[in-house]
Amino acid sequence: MSDGGELDGKVALVTGAAMGIGAAVAELFAERGARLVLIDRSPELGGLAERLGAAAVIGDLTDPAVLDRTVATALDRFGGLDILSNNAGIQRYGTLETTTDAVWDEVFDINLKPMFRLAQRVVPHLKASRGAIVNMASVQGLASQANVVAYTASKHAVIGLTRAAAVDLAPFGVRVNAVAPGSVDTPMLRWAVSLADDPAALDAAIDAMHPLGRRARTREIAEVVAFLASDRASFVTGAVYVADGGLTIPLGGAPKPSETAR
Repeated sequence: MSDGGELDGKVALVTGAAMGIGAAVAELFAERGARLVLIDRSPELGGLAERLGAAAVIGDLTDPAVLDRTVATALDRFGGLDILSNNAGIQRYGTLETTTDAVWDEVFDINLKPMFRLAQRVVPHLKASRGAIVNMASVQGLASQANVVAYTASKHAVIGLTRAAAVDLAPFGVRVNAVAPGSVDTPMLRWAVSLADDPAALDAAIDAMHPLGRRARTREIAEVVAFLASDRASFVTGAVYVADGGLTIPLGGAPKPSETAR
């Protein structure tokens, strides 16, 4: 519950809210006064929603009927909508040659299509409130590692959707932005690490990739989402906020001292 804050009275719909970044966003929004509608396919959502005093919809975001029910829940319970925070996502592995149609479709059906479909459904209400959309992208929407062709393509598409929607909706006062995290301590990352032959070594390597020497906490990413959803970001739209601990800055290789002056 909240004692009031910068989101006081705002109605926010948060997807992927049962765990990870989505749960952190929901908790921070509640602390700052937002009234919440949370959606996730995991039954674990119920406990979080009860603790936060939020409305909960447990269902699959790939089902248009579930999306309709989620928006209807926000309107029936709170009478409007101010913020859409899209966080649901999955990671799958494969190269251009090894990724199957089924894997490609699964990744896009979860990482991209629900953002598009939900935005279509909530835009009339966001126009009325001059609200905001914050989409969860990734640094892999700006670059790529090996063996993640579907995931990287989906996150590039999230950024494209964000920018296109920002242009379309700007005349109506609706802002659309994205967050591009580096590695974040989430159940999805822990699952990926568990697949490695040496999980401890991979954990150490992940932290070492970031100039800050560690992965992000979910709360740190939620803070960026909350900023973009708030009136503090009233002149920010179409932006991709990189929160990666410096991950995308270093170039590969280490020049010799004699080469640094060139």
